[in-house]
Amino acid sequence: MAMLHIAGNAALDFVGTVSERGTADEEGLTDGAALARWYVEAGLVDRPPKVDATHLAEARRLREHLHDLVCALVEGTPLPERSRSSLNRVARRPGTVQTIGPDARRVRRGDAGACLAAVAQAGVELFDRTDGAVVRFCADDRCTHPFLDRSRSKLRRWCDMDTCGDRAKVRRYRGKASA
Repeated sequence: MAMLHIAGNAALDFVGTVSERGTADEEGLTDGAALARWYVEAGLVDRPPKVDATHLAEARRLREHLHDLVCALVEGTPLPERSRSSLNRVARRPGTVQTIGPDARRVRRGDAGACLAAVAQAGVELFDRTDGAVVRFCADDRCTHPFLDRSRSKLRRWCDMDTCGDRAKVRRYRGKASA
């Protein structure tokens, strides 16, 4: 399964590592190597950190807490205290480090714990939006990816027009053609 980095926030993309949540529940973080690869693809680090079974289990737990918090944020309901506390505990850890190398390029480093802390810190950012963006879930029933809606109208429905939006257009077209 391809991991998507389309939400506009690393924590939202992390929540999206479970596809079709509630139906197929397709797990994207199948093992430590997949988690390490996700950290690189998310732009948190340049090289995959060593990830063991403990790191993977902790990351999956944090992802579920993030999911619960994002659902509460989207629905406008009180935040689950256990999830809030868990997010804060991980977010307080030191995150990844960025420096400039001798070749004048950015270097991003961190171990598995620092990467997870960076994800948690991105999650904290969701709760004090100063840019006007709104957190939403994709309107495609098969997709459960959250995203930041930065559109002017705040009426964006799809996490990504090239995937979910296109599928919706095809379904709508086929529905009209068969009618």
